[in-house]
Amino acid sequence: MLNRVILIGRLTRDPELRYTPAGVAVTQFTLAVDRPFTSNQGQREADFIPVVTWRQLAETCANYLRKGRLAAVEGRIQVRNYDNNEGRRVYVTEIIADNVRFLESANSANRDDSGMGMSGGGNSNSGGGNRGSYGGGREQQDPFQDDGRPIDISDDDLPF
Repeated sequence: MLNRVILIGRLTRDPELRYTPAGVAVTQFTLAVDRPFTSNQGQREADFIPVVTWRQLAETCANYLRKGRLAAVEGRIQVRNYDNNEGRRVYVTEIIADNVRFLESANSANRDDSGMGMSGGGNSNSGGGNRGSYGGGREQQDPFQDDGRPIDISDDDLPF
């Protein structure tokens, strides 16, 4: 059996960090995820999906995610229920995230697409690598520019 979900969307509000009586951190936020089609009026619609993170991942999300930021969430769907004050059973469907990837940096104006991510185990999944200029200069240099000369590569350096 399989229960996995991957979502990419924007936070509708700042994450809400709380602690259980045992001292375990838990964060809740809502992700707005665009639907892949438009309505009859040509409007884009979105689903607003509640997300829950626990422990170190919860604290990291509370510290670095903010309303409007783009994030990718990987986890599982959980359906729970409880009886409200009126005695009615209420069902809640939410995503329990074990991996959250921050797809925008804190200063979104930079827009360098080098996302930072965290998984439930506390391992950093920072992606993107070094996207700056090659070499020491600030100007963009083409690392594959060969000026028409043959490239000297030994057979030992080839991966195939």
